[in-house]
Formats: sequence, structure tokens, C-alpha cells
Amino acid sequence: MLNFTYHNPVKIVFGRGSIAQLPRLVPADAKILMIYGGGSIKRNGVYDQVIAALKRNPPAEFGGIEPNPRYETCLKAVEQVKAEGFDFLLGVGGGSSLDAAKFIAAASVYKGKNPWDMMTNWARVPADSLPVGCVLTLPATGSEMNGGAVVSREETKEKLFFNSPHSFPRFSILDPETTYTLPSRQTANGVVDAFIHTTEQYLTFPADAPLQDRQAEAILLTLIEEGPKVLAEPRNYDARANLMWCATQALNGLIGSGVPQDWATHAMGHELTALYGIDHAQSLAVVLPGMLRHQRERKRAKLLQYAERVWQLRDGNEEARVARAIERTEEFFRSLGVGTRLSDYDIPAEAVELVASRLEKRRMKLGEHQDLTENDVKEILTLRK
Repeated sequence: MLNFTYHNPVKIVFGRGSIAQLPRLVPADAKILMIYGGGSIKRNGVYDQVIAALKRNPPAEFGGIEPNPRYETCLKAVEQVKAEGFDFLLGVGGGSSLDAAKFIAAASVYKGKNPWDMMTNWARVPADSLPVGCVLTLPATGSEMNGGAVVSREETKEKLFFNSPHSFPRFSILDPETTYTLPSRQTANGVVDAFIHTTEQYLTFPADAPLQDRQAEAILLTLIEEGPKVLAEPRNYDARANLMWCATQALNGLIGSGVPQDWATHAMGHELTALYGIDHAQSLAVVLPGMLRHQRERKRAKLLQYAERVWQLRDGNEEARVARAIERTEEFFRSLGVGTRLSDYDIPAEAVELVASRLEKRRMKLGEHQDLTENDVKEILTLRK
């Protein structure tokens, strides 16, 4: 097992009716700005629950956060925070609203000229970032229990992220009932997102970390079981709860402690989203199968373990088991209605060259060995079985 430091200060409040606990979680004298997206929280009743819970200290509001939160929109919220003196941000919604709240919390006290600098140098995230609380309505990104935030910049067509110990939420409320009315596309995206968060930390190379491996495998198996169930039965509380907790566990740092991590799939996926606007999970589903096929020799030991423990593939030679495990992964995504090819989203062929060149210009160290080249990226994006 590799050396690691693990620290996660987020208080999780899970279950039915948990939004009512907001008054005990937000400081009584806080001046609150609620950050949310396109208005779904007003249609599904979450907005009313938050307002009712905070009736003694009503929050001001900043709505309109995009599905991939834009830097330009976040800066408008920063202006509001500074102008009106808010000292507590409450992100309500999915990962985009939560990420935006974290970025706004940091940018509001950032001393430099350009807050975007935090996305390229995480050390610049201020230690005195404003406190953030979360009410989660879309399980997917794990943002409710980590210090990461992903933001897109329209001007430069960039989608970057920071990860800082100063950006952990103080608390996150997870009520599975808030996810009942999610469109099937968002539910499916959440399953895929959590699945690939897990594989980025699991499908690398052995590090003699059997506990982390089995924790990751448990998340993957639960997603395979519960994902289709939730799509078939949107108001199945237990299935929704299991999915929500899986997504949180997939990216709260626990399964990645002491093991090598990849994240090249995310780097390529972010470029596809920034350039062509496809959903985050869709971009990951496009990249991962090619990534696993391209890196199958270097990932062989873990792919064989994945084939046996997750997909129960024990017959045939090693090459056949690895190939079938990757096929089963892609089949699972497609069974949820999530496409796995660039053509599924009408993305032109020139995207391959463009993504590869942009990553090369950023000198990003890709993969668990940090040595994937521009040509590797091209091959991954075009490799099919």
C-alpha cells in the first residue's frame, strides 16, 4: 500500500426529511446566499423545504448555475457576495451547483487579479474561503464530500478543476427522496459518473491494498444492481438511497487512499465537454472503453480481478476475460441509455486531434504512470473492440 494522508471533515446528514435539520447546521448568525441551477429545485419541492427550514434566517438567492458551471456566471455570484457581504454559501442541487458554490466561496476572498488562476495552481485556493453547505439533489459527482470543484470557461473553451482542503463543505444533506423526479438521463448519468470515478481509482495496477479494492468493487457491484432498478422504479427509496451513497463514497477520497490513481479518462472527457457541450458522464462513457483497451496490458492484473470479482468472468484465457470485462462495461453504460462513441453525440472526427493537442499544450501528466502521449490520446479516442 502506498503512503497516504486521509482527512475528510464533511458532516453527512442522510435520509428522509433531513433538509429540516438546516437550522442546526448553518450558523445562526450567518448571512446566507443560496446557489442553485436552472430551477428544478422549485419544481420538485426542495426549494420550498429549504426556505421553510431557514424561515428564521432566510437566504438570498443566486440561480442559473449551468450543468457545467461557467466561470463567467460564477463571477457574477462573486460580485453579489462581495457587494452584499454574504458569509455562508449554500449549494442546492447537483454537483454543478455544489462545485459552483465552492468556487464562488474561494473566488470571493481571492486576493489575486484573476480567480481562474486557482484552476491552474491549487495552492492559490484561499485558506479563508467562505464556508459552504450542501443540499444534494443529484447523486453523481461526489462533490458533496470532497474539496474538488470543476468549472468551465466559455471564453477559452476550458473545463478545469481544483481540489483543495479549504473547499470541503461543512455539511452535506442527502435525502434520497429529492431525487425521485430526476429525468432518467440525469439518473443514468449519475450511475455512470460514480462508476467511472471508482474505476479511475481501481483499474490501475496492484498496490497490495485489498481493503480499498474490495470497497471499490462493492461500489461497482451496487451500481450495477441498483442503477437499472432506479431507472425502472424512480420512487424506490432504498434503491435511490443506495445509489446516492455509492456516488458519495466513490469520490470522498476513501477508496483512493494508498492506491495509484488514473484520471486520464476525466482529463479527456473534460475536453470533450468543454468543446462540444456533452454531459460529463457521457464524455466519460465515450473515453473509458478505449482507455481500458489501449492500456489493457499495463492494467492487466486489475482488469482480470475486475473481470472475476465484478463481472464473474472466470472462463476462457486471460485475454478473453479482459476483453469481455471491457465489453460488459460498455454494454452496461449503453443499457442505461448512455452512448459510448463520439458518433452517438454527433461529435466530428476532428475532435480526436483537437483534444489530444489541447492536452499536450497543457503538459498534463496523464494516467497512473503519468506518461500517456498525444498519440496515445488519439488512439484511445478512436479505439474500438
